[in-house]
Amino acid sequence: MSKETNTPTEKLFGSKTRAKLLKLFFENPEKSFYVREMTRVIDEQINSVRRELLNLESIGVIKNETFDNKVYYSANNKHPFYRPMIDIFSKKIDTARDKDIKESTWEDYCRPVKNYLKALVITNRLPGQDGIDLLIIGNDRTKKLTRWAEVIEKKQGKPINYVIMSPDDFTYRKSVHDRFILDIFEMEITEIIDPDKIIKG
Repeated sequence: MSKETNTPTEKLFGSKTRAKLLKLFFENPEKSFYVREMTRVIDEQINSVRRELLNLESIGVIKNETFDNKVYYSANNKHPFYRPMIDIFSKKIDTARDKDIKESTWEDYCRPVKNYLKALVITNRLPGQDGIDLLIIGNDRTKKLTRWAEVIEKKQGKPINYVIMSPDDFTYRKSVHDRFILDIFEMEITEIIDPDKIIKG
């Protein structure tokens, strides 16, 4: 006999995918997401995500808008359950996972890829603001940094805009005052990890 693995929210809302989507929307009520972005973050099949989006839209708790030929979904702030849903999902019911995220630092996150990662810039990108959340500098020939970024995205529970650059590419761009690099450092920086002094050197 298999063990029951459903979380309290899954039991309450009747579907693992539905519970994950509601958590994504109501933990980030000011943000909108497109379908493939959601499937990547909540780690569920696209057909299941599409089905649950139709269900949630039919009862009005989410809404959609189209930009640049992409359909974006977000929490419906006009729905009478909008505030109660935020209250439910902002309490972080999955306390074990939440504790792990709060107690982990970026130094902890970087440990699995310390042999590939040369530097990391974490920005405090505001909702709707252009730019990136992470500038990852290192050797990604084996795609270990790409896979690591995807894991971080799932741990954070929201889409992350990131760019991976080789150390040589970053050094060159910095030397010629590349606009993309300048724009990153004009953003609010949460943290810089730079053991080899690539950024500050």
